[in-house]
Amino acid sequence: MNSSVNTRQSASALANPWVQLIIGVLCMACVANLQYGWTLFVNPIDTKYHWGRAAIQVAFSTFVLIETWLIPVEGYLVDRFGPRWVVFGGGVLVGLAWVVNSYATSLGVLYFAAALGGIGTGCVYGTCVGNALKWFPGRRGLAAGITAAGFGAGAAITIGPISTMIASSGYEAAFFNFGLIQGGIVIVLSFLLLVAPADMVAAAKPKASQSAYGYTPSEVLKSPVFYVLYVMFVLIAAGGLTMAASMAPIAKDLKIDKVPVELFGFALPALTFALSLNRIFDGVGRPFFGWLSDQIGREYTMAIAFFVGAAALFTLSQSGANPVVFVLVTALYFGVYGEIFSLFPATQGDTFGAKYAASNAGMLYTAKGAGSLLVPIAAGIAKAHGWGSVFSLFVAFNVIAGLLALFVLKPMRVKHFAKTRDVVGAAAGAVAGTRTT
Repeated sequence: MNSSVNTRQSASALANPWVQLIIGVLCMACVANLQYGWTLFVNPIDTKYHWGRAAIQVAFSTFVLIETWLIPVEGYLVDRFGPRWVVFGGGVLVGLAWVVNSYATSLGVLYFAAALGGIGTGCVYGTCVGNALKWFPGRRGLAAGITAAGFGAGAAITIGPISTMIASSGYEAAFFNFGLIQGGIVIVLSFLLLVAPADMVAAAKPKASQSAYGYTPSEVLKSPVFYVLYVMFVLIAAGGLTMAASMAPIAKDLKIDKVPVELFGFALPALTFALSLNRIFDGVGRPFFGWLSDQIGREYTMAIAFFVGAAALFTLSQSGANPVVFVLVTALYFGVYGEIFSLFPATQGDTFGAKYAASNAGMLYTAKGAGSLLVPIAAGIAKAHGWGSVFSLFVAFNVIAGLLALFVLKPMRVKHFAKTRDVVGAAAGAVAGTRTT
């Protein structure tokens, strides 16, 4: 960016880290429903076309796969063209995706719309998180957590209106109207995004707890630590994505979706109450667990969250048919699930350094896409054996991930940091020797 552009930006009221953070959070909130509002549409689509839930959920997996696996490409576009035009394109695509959904009369069209939505959401998600990291070079964990919270909690405000419109006007009208509204808001907000000043980005310095050596993506792919993180991410993401995509089918099969629940001074149908509360807890959990991991360590925080998640899923398997339990326990589950989107990026950044953090985080984030492949499989298991079997499967996944964090990842990272210190020390010695000669 040339100096004249920097001068114009510095004079703008928008050129403030917190203003840019808020804009990013609002953009994230507007695309959150493509993932977290999807569950409301599964039953109505199946009722109309009888395609089967497993086949319909392939659209969800397609969305998540493309959203995650293209983020490295979208990150390059941000570096090349800036955040504004990438988010603008994302807004166009997310709006178009839901409009296409409203007219879809075949699974092929539904899958095509999911692909459009995945590309658009990835543009918005990757750009807003990356932009936040650049505007907050000294508080990246906090900035990433707050931005990710926009995606986690963003659907809470619109879950109720979408559900009401589906009931009153049909799911097609909900797809069409909310697609235009959400996409339009993102398009408008995209013009308010600015590139962080170069001197602000350069001011970032690694802390004592972070690797001083910047591992390249090819070096990261040779590290066993990366694959342990990847497996753990897949294990937790599979359960969370299945729950997010299947809340409505689960509640319907348990015959509690329309049962009124009174909590905290509100009275709502169990499903609507659960979806709204889930988004709030998910959004709060992301920055909270990011903060907690700064205090007690990444692995201990992971273990706490994963074991609590296992307990929540076990409770659902035993008492999920109680509407009050369903509302409260699913909220608890999502409160500890969303931390993977703040903890895993922070952990990989600590482990592999800041220089290639965006590329390395993008590679790790593809684990979310891998986890989404289990969503239609889980729907098939539920049809054959009931949701209790699905809950039990993900209880096991959570316990395995928690044990991996404590007994595999933690000692591996200790050895990794020792090796990194040797590499940095050897490099520093070589430089000193060259200067002496």
